Amino acid sequence: MTRKPTHPGNVFLEDVLKPLNLTITEAATMLGVSRKALSEFVNEKASLSPEMAIRISKATNTTAESWMNMQQKLTLWKTRMQEPTNIIPFPLPDCQED
Repeated sequence: MTRKPTHPGNVFLEDVLKPLNLTITEAATMLGVSRKALSEFVNEKASLSPEMAIRISKATNTTAESWMNMQQKLTLWKTRMQEPTNIIPFPLPDCQED
């Protein structure tokens, strides 16, 4: 089992907000979002939305894709931890040679 990927909110907090000495309130204002929305994201109570990824990318001169990739890795990891066991694989097609 691989280790749990880091939530993008934690990355944002540790790599952006803390080094810049910004509060959640200040950063929310600069991003144009509510303090509550940013707080829930940073405190890992909410997933990263594509809209928030674009806002963060514009504010930090990074790509929205890099932020969304972090979220996708975390989402897939969480889903794999609860993977269904009742799946029957589709049969492979017969390979006929001429």
